[in-house]
Amino acid sequence: MTEGYLQKQFNQPTKRYCQTLELKDDAELIRRYREAHDPDHFWDEIKAGIRAVGILEMEIYIAGNRLIMIVDAPADFCWDEAMSRLATLPRQQEWEQYVAAFQQCAADATSNEKWQMMERMFRLYE
Repeated sequence: MTEGYLQKQFNQPTKRYCQTLELKDDAELIRRYREAHDPDHFWDEIKAGIRAVGILEMEIYIAGNRLIMIVDAPADFCWDEAMSRLATLPRQQEWEQYVAAFQQCAADATSNEKWQMMERMFRLYE
């Protein structure tokens, strides 16, 4: 998409996390993974859990079988605490097991174990 994506604005200082994960390189599995994340199929409990731990916005981008996830959170957000809490919320374990079938990861991995945190190596400052 060469038109870009509009970004949500927040009325508070925020910080951003970027993570990456690879899906199994199988067109049908990738199609099913995309479907699991579309608005008609994404589990309400998972969306509620993401919000409950303090995440303001989450986006996943795909190129081939490579995923990039961008997470925006309040400036005082603690990633480790939030991920520990998220793992205990309703249906989270079930969701992780379900999507593991599409991902290159251990079947019993938590979200925090699957997604690899990326380091920002460049920023175009003002």
